[in-house]
Amino acid sequence: MKPFTDPQVHAVYDGYPQEIRNKLLSLRELIFEVAASLEGVGDLEEALKWGEPAYLTSQTKSGTTIRLTWKPSEPNSYAMLFHCQTNLVATFRERYPEDLEFQGNRAIVFQRDSAVPVDKLSECVASALLYHQNKNLDRFR
Repeated sequence: MKPFTDPQVHAVYDGYPQEIRNKLLSLRELIFEVAASLEGVGDLEEALKWGEPAYLTSQTKSGTTIRLTWKPSEPNSYAMLFHCQTNLVATFRERYPEDLEFQGNRAIVFQRDSAVPVDKLSECVASALLYHQNKNLDRFR
């Protein structure tokens, strides 16, 4: 597991129930692994945004923020959140209507007792981490 650099982020993870914490830590690792595999993303910044762990491409500005969350009011689910003013979730919904569960225009939702489709989710993470880079390229096509 990648070490935490921000003790406040670490504390948020420590505040989650054990089973959910493990699932969210797996998503965290996936985000870092995908980022490391992509040219042009650079090192991710891990911070808190709205009190939730967030992953930013601060070094290169190649992508949009990804947040991870769990809410006590919905104890059997957890989510990966994307900026609601992007077209990311709409695109993911078109690509994976049967494979992923969505909430509005900002989240992929996972159920506590369901397996995460890592291959498809990796593609979603890559799209978010390269969002600004790809958006800028689209202007020149």
